[in-house]
Amino acid sequence: MIASLPMYDVVPLQNTTDAWWAAIAGALRRRGFADIPDRLDRDGRFGDRFAHWASPDLVLSQTCGYPLTHDFAPYLRLVATPCYSVPHCVGSDYRSVIVVKEDNPATTIEDLRGGRAAINSYDSHSGHNALRALVAPHARDGRFFGEVVPTGAHLLSLAAVASGEVDVCSTDCVAHGLISRHLPEAVAGTRMLTLTERAPALPYVTHIGRSDEEVERLREALQDAVQDPALAAVRERMMIAGFEALPRSAYDRIDAMENAAIAAGYPKLA
Repeated sequence: MIASLPMYDVVPLQNTTDAWWAAIAGALRRRGFADIPDRLDRDGRFGDRFAHWASPDLVLSQTCGYPLTHDFAPYLRLVATPCYSVPHCVGSDYRSVIVVKEDNPATTIEDLRGGRAAINSYDSHSGHNALRALVAPHARDGRFFGEVVPTGAHLLSLAAVASGEVDVCSTDCVAHGLISRHLPEAVAGTRMLTLTERAPALPYVTHIGRSDEEVERLREALQDAVQDPALAAVRERMMIAGFEALPRSAYDRIDAMENAAIAAGYPKLA
């Protein structure tokens, strides 16, 4: 089987993420899952580091809500949505933080018209879709920013803002909270301008072919990890407060934000 937790696996947290997985793996074995891997997949042996999301061998991973509702919808099944003890999270909802350089004079998103924006990727809800929805009401003739720069990661987008290479980025508030705590130098010299709308947080998923009974056992294993007193320090470092078993339709809000931008004549972030 394949397991991965790639979404918030920044270097200072990798040992903590490994401890979190070890606890979940043990709970899965107690619930009858066979061939549970001892280690998370980080080596990219499946080509693109997210390509394993389409594998029938996937037992558990975490993805962004946009791949869940778009390219990987035929392959992934929602297991549970984490709740994070991070500013701007409410229950299992999160937002994106719109970040500018500390000395940027902007006071509203509209002040950034014509500027350069960094995004982690076009298939990111927090870095792209949520920003597009925020900007759409202010676009003129389908344009707002002068240039959009894909960086490949929220951490790199923050670095681009801090260095002055770009004027703004949109960063998942959980990533922003974890980076602020564990890599404070990465947010030095930046500030929050505003926030995007809320959406369900980044889901824990499995292969779409897994049965209802298997999904229930996966949820039980996650609850074991959440309730284990021995993991209190691990959860605190990862800022995980719990999980909610949301219906798949909860993620329709991500589609709704995309559709609202398209309806406003702003299908492309530019």
